[in-house]
Order: sequence, then C-alpha cells, then structure tokens
Amino acid sequence: MDLWVDPRCPWAWIATRWLLEVEQVRPVETRFHVMSLSVLNDGREVPEKYRQAQRDGWGCVRVCVAAEQQYGPEVLRPLYLAMGARIHLEQAGLGPAMILAALAECGLPAELADAADSTAYDEALRASHDAGMKPVGDAVGTPVIHVPAAEGAPIAFFGPVIARPPRAAAAGRLWDAVLTMASTDGFFELKRARDRVPEFHSA
Repeated sequence: MDLWVDPRCPWAWIATRWLLEVEQVRPVETRFHVMSLSVLNDGREVPEKYRQAQRDGWGCVRVCVAAEQQYGPEVLRPLYLAMGARIHLEQAGLGPAMILAALAECGLPAELADAADSTAYDEALRASHDAGMKPVGDAVGTPVIHVPAAEGAPIAFFGPVIARPPRAAAAGRLWDAVLTMASTDGFFELKRARDRVPEFHSA
C-alpha cells in the first residue's frame, strides 16, 4: 500500500497513526511518498490564516525529497514520522530547527536542511506529488492512499479523515470498510461536516 503525505497536514498525521495500527492486524505494509499542500495550492487563492503555512510548507517536503533522492525511499517513513511528531505533538513549527532535529533523529546529515530553501528538488517533488494525486484529482488533499488491485490500476482514494486513530481490531475494521467502499465500482464519496479537531495526544 502506498501513502502520499505532507508532514504539515494534521489529518494525514492522524491517518498515519491509524495505518501503523493497521499494519499490526492486517497484511499491509505502508510505503511512504511525498505530496505537497504547497504544490497543490500553488497559484490558488488561499485564506489568510493558511498563507504563511503555504509559504513555509515548501521546506519540509523539499527536504524529504532530497533525503529520498540521496538515501533511498526507505528514509521517508522515519523522516516523516520524526517531522510529524515535532510539528503536531510538539508544535515545533515548520522551520529549520524542526527540520534539523528530525534529520538528526533519523541519522541523516544536517546538510539536507539546505534543500528547504532550494528549488533544486522541486521537479522531483512535483513528480512525486502528481503520481499520488493524478488518480484522485486535485480537489482533495492528503492523505492519499493507493492499494494494489487484482487487475488494472491501483485502488486510489483520499482519506479517511479521522480525528482520532482507532486501535488494534478497530483499526483493522476501519481498513476493511474503507477498502470495501473504495473498491466498489462507481463509489465516490461519503462525507459529513467535521465537528472535531485532530486529537494528537490520543495517538
């Protein structure tokens, strides 16, 4: 199973905590890939409260792509988790201090942080983003999940958007339900208004 995430998205962080639980109860292995909310919203008018994050959000995804290019795709999982914990649990922001601390935790060189302010990896970043988003369209965000199908293209979908990650058997049941819906021909959407914020410290 392939997962496209931007470290700064709180809903993707919660979904990732759920998928780590799913791995314990289903024969699922999560392969991490980079998408970018900054790429997704590039050139769009965004609400004022999101504009700074839109600008700052380029840094961490550029660093993720630089790490992947230099050290292989297996570094994305620990690097995403290290960044996500700092951004969402520690409220450390998206700046250089967070990036350097995450790189250090993963045993990656501090020089990778230079990619945050460089456009050198933007072509690869956009390619990774497009690979994840193309099957689901650009009217959604992250997480995006691709699951191999028995025949043809993978089953691809956005979500689920959940405030709190279910644990153990409950995580497996949600996975089964999501996969059943997403693999049903002609099924597009099941939605209701969000009335809760992400519960990071319950994860």
